[in-house]
Amino acid sequence: MIHLTALRRLFRLASMRLPISIAVVVTLLFSQVTPAGATTLPSGFIETEIVSALPSPTTMAFAPDGRLFIGLQAGAIRIVQNGVLLPAPFVTVPTTGAGEQGLLGIAFDPNFASNGYVYTYFTSQTTPIHNRIVRYTANGNVALAGSETLIFRLTDLNAPRGQGHNGGSMIFGSDGKLYVTVGDNFIAPNAQLLTNIFGKILRLNPDGTIPGDNPFYDTASGDNRAIWAYGLRHPYNLALDRLSNRMYINDVGYHSWEEVNLGVAGANYGWPTTEGTTSNPAFTSPVHAYPNYATGSGQGCAITGGAFYDPLVQQFPTSYNGDYFFADYCNSRITVLDRDTNTASQFATFAGPSIVNVATGPDGSLYYLMRGATTNAGAVQRISYTSGVPTATPTSPCCSTPAARPARRRVRCCRTPTSTAMCCRSSPGRRISWTAVSA
Repeated sequence: MIHLTALRRLFRLASMRLPISIAVVVTLLFSQVTPAGATTLPSGFIETEIVSALPSPTTMAFAPDGRLFIGLQAGAIRIVQNGVLLPAPFVTVPTTGAGEQGLLGIAFDPNFASNGYVYTYFTSQTTPIHNRIVRYTANGNVALAGSETLIFRLTDLNAPRGQGHNGGSMIFGSDGKLYVTVGDNFIAPNAQLLTNIFGKILRLNPDGTIPGDNPFYDTASGDNRAIWAYGLRHPYNLALDRLSNRMYINDVGYHSWEEVNLGVAGANYGWPTTEGTTSNPAFTSPVHAYPNYATGSGQGCAITGGAFYDPLVQQFPTSYNGDYFFADYCNSRITVLDRDTNTASQFATFAGPSIVNVATGPDGSLYYLMRGATTNAGAVQRISYTSGVPTATPTSPCCSTPAARPARRRVRCCRTPTSTAMCCRSSPGRRISWTAVSA
């Protein structure tokens, strides 16, 4: 959840040393969250609405089989299958929707095809209020009755501050471990302490136990051994690039910078000591940062969803291969970050408000989730490329499955034992493009 963070930031401007009044703050809030004008996209791209009238959506994730799971703040998980929103929820988790709390994250087990495991991150309904990771087993389009399994219980939240900065984004890494974002619980010093899990990235085994090779396993104690990286304020989104195994962390800033950070084991990203790029060797600088509205000349108020363009089916022009697309809750646009230069440029702007999630679909399209300006105004939109000659879908087994591709960047071609085709990659400008060629 992000809308309260955005609201607080804009009202906080009035108390800062900036030439802005409360009236201007209110105007700014609504003009940025509900901008006028039509969607603008690069030439050759189109936008299609997939689902509308969603009540306060917070997250979404594609299952390995192509179904889209959408999380609603109040706890329901809805499924879109073959472009249709199914009438019954997959499951409704027992959660509270207070402030920024609720259902905040969804992830799928790497072996989902065989075990059907779906992981959820949500806030408890009963006191003491805390966030928890709960696993369900899919039985078709609903959760198997009685399959609810508590994987990891997070530390109790500080009330009432615990209504914000909850984190909740989850992904499985290439190592098969579950990575989880946790906000600082609105207590900034938490982020620099290895004696709590707030303001951190956690790394867990799929069963919720803590891996013994975590960077602080031998120095921290108890659940704090799950800490993989720290020094974050409100890490809203995790994304993994299948082509290079890079992980990016979107961290919502305070008075100055919104950040995209490279996930590194043991890294300290500096909050609350520093925001944005730093020369202090004790901290890891972001790969990209942009000023927020609190600076008086910013480009947004809260970075939210992000996704690498790394689909099995290549639909966009190859120049976008491996690039990172991310959104901001207030500026109603999606920005693309070049994978080689870390240069950001505007990709699209929208009339609709409040983008909270971005995902690359199995069809090679880019999807984004809008929370909407009113309770039942959430929607999922799809951005597709239709002009020019589509990039051919890889046909050899080496190209079509990420696991079969060579893991080392120096390896340019490979051949599977059952294939007479080679799979080679070219790297124009260091961008990776896989092509099936004759043996």
